[in-house]
Amino acid sequence: NAHLREHGLRLSSGTMVDATIIAAAPSTKNKARSRDGQMHQTRKGKQWYFGMKAHIGVDQRTGLVHHVVSTAANVADVTQTAHLLHGQEQHVFADAGYAGAATYAPADGRTFWVAEKRSKVKAIAHPGMRAITEELERAKASIRAAVEHPFGVLKRQFGYVKVRYKGLAKNAAQVTTLFALVNLWRARRTLL
Repeated sequence: NAHLREHGLRLSSGTMVDATIIAAAPSTKNKARSRDGQMHQTRKGKQWYFGMKAHIGVDQRTGLVHHVVSTAANVADVTQTAHLLHGQEQHVFADAGYAGAATYAPADGRTFWVAEKRSKVKAIAHPGMRAITEELERAKASIRAAVEHPFGVLKRQFGYVKVRYKGLAKNAAQVTTLFALVNLWRARRTLL
């Protein structure tokens, strides 16, 4: 981050937060006949996953990752909100998994722009109010979409879709290093 700051890529007044699941081998075909004890399973939609989560805080203006937290997959996204903020932001953008984020991170003058759950938007009876709410949600989503780009580079460009090691500490170190490389990849045109 210091190297990027030297080249004029400094933090702005907004942060976008999100998390992704990184799979781990669920196999028990090893000497201990057990899965990795630090990885856990979670459900996303109707699909079950076993592994870890990488939570990131991304600068709104530059799209660069400034905070990374790795947890087991069963940890709720909203509980990591405070660890993903740099403290100088005025706006925080998040998806519906971060509902109630203001209770986990001190407000300190921040505005939390959290996506509304679809069921709540569809439950609005008045058509005019629903149209306004849908337009607001579309605007929030267009800003928040940029938080997915570092995950795309991590998983598609670098091919990191499955953990390499047993245990959370080693994998957390690798994820942190990979997100530093993601920042260099995303800022390569500015740096060269």
